[in-house]
Amino acid sequence: MFSVVFPGQGSQEVGMGKIFYERYELVKNYFKEADETLNFPISKLILEGPKSDLDLTFNTQPAIFLISYSIFNVVKKEFNIDLNKADFFAGHSLGEYSALSCAGYIKFSDTLKVLKLRGDAMQNAVPKGIGGMIAILATTIKKVENIIFSNKKNCNVQIANDNSEGQIVVSGKLKDLDIFAEILKSQGVRNIKLPVSAPFHCKLMSEATKIMRDEINKIEFNKGYNVLMSNVTADSIKNIPDIKNLLIEQIESRVRWRESIINMTNNGVNNFIEIGPGKVLSGLIKRINREVKVQSINNEDDIKNLSI
Repeated sequence: MFSVVFPGQGSQEVGMGKIFYERYELVKNYFKEADETLNFPISKLILEGPKSDLDLTFNTQPAIFLISYSIFNVVKKEFNIDLNKADFFAGHSLGEYSALSCAGYIKFSDTLKVLKLRGDAMQNAVPKGIGGMIAILATTIKKVENIIFSNKKNCNVQIANDNSEGQIVVSGKLKDLDIFAEILKSQGVRNIKLPVSAPFHCKLMSEATKIMRDEINKIEFNKGYNVLMSNVTADSIKNIPDIKNLLIEQIESRVRWRESIINMTNNGVNNFIEIGPGKVLSGLIKRINREVKVQSINNEDDIKNLSI
């Protein structure tokens, strides 16, 4: 059994997907359609930069989706490998939208538009300089939860990402994160301030939730091919009303990536294929379960060596 997984923010780099863009006409067509849909030359930004603009959330989200969608369809249409035979699709945060589009639930153009808006809404939900995120390393989710609970009167922070064994991300206001970081340090827990401009996946994103609720309810969803593993519940979903509700909840909710991988492996999955730029998810999956096979697709050789 195998699953296809799609990366989220942080996997972007200038020139990602260039090897596929130069070789395949269908990728050039996706890039052209993306430019027209967004009324902005996102293809030029992806291929040439500057990185500072690519790293802006409202550009990053549709850009990573475009690369993931392009690679997925090169594998499917140019190499005749049907990834829609996968037992599960899953994506990390914005990657959940890549999963839904590649599984046929949301049209390509609609996904581009909603991710541009999602990135903008998330970026602007909290004024710059107010919120942020810290990564907590080499400890357990239970320990972090206990520290948060024990210090809730001193600082208000929330777990944003449960990524893997020993990698947890917490969001909140900077003043609260500074206090929390000192508490962690006093208990011998290593933490690093992340270079992000907003506190994603926490209650501070409430304004973004309002915007996304309206937008997601406007989108026409179709019956998809694959079962999705939800970030919010770490459980499988295929019902469209549930998918819509969980996409809305996802804005303020913990990304339960570690639990999602565990639940997929418990359901018999022993092979994960990462579709998109980089190998971030492949690294996380290996930290969660060293026994499973993990493959990432970044060039043609990766596709030729792909086994499902």
